[in-house]
Amino acid sequence: MPQAANPKSELEKVAAIVNDAGGKVVGRTRLQKIAYLLELAGVGGGFAFEYRHYGPYSEDLANSTKIANMFGVLKEKERPTSWGGVYSIFTVTENKFSSGNEARCALARLAAAADAVELELAATAAFLASKGEDDPWLETKARKPEKADDGRLEKAKRLYKKLSDIKTPVSLPKIS
Repeated sequence: MPQAANPKSELEKVAAIVNDAGGKVVGRTRLQKIAYLLELAGVGGGFAFEYRHYGPYSEDLANSTKIANMFGVLKEKERPTSWGGVYSIFTVTENKFSSGNEARCALARLAAAADAVELELAATAAFLASKGEDDPWLETKARKPEKADDGRLEKAKRLYKKLSDIKTPVSLPKIS
């Protein structure tokens, strides 16, 4: 019978993502996309992802994030948006959760600093490419037409190029 995962290690994995991203990540979607890109680059925490409305999504990451907040390993502050919703700001409570991996930190920090929509588009294209999509950018545009307009898709392509330029154990998928 398989042994259950150690919940503390899952909590520390979430805290390490935030810590490696510079100690602060704004938005649940951004946290998901950072974690996904880390997985794709071979420097993640072992979270499994599937495609959802906002692109790659891990239910395990979402649950671990909630539990990490409850146990004080991670701090989540919710703030109101201008349109009536809320967004989260994640911070680490202690600086002891860094992975110490320079490539992981560089990737996480670049993704954390990126525009949220451009990051979502880039991560979606990467996800589609990893699943064998022939033209991931075209498919991303088809799935997210309202987000891909106003030059955002081109900016997402430039962001993805910068992310891909970071030397990681596994190269991000080549997308033209």
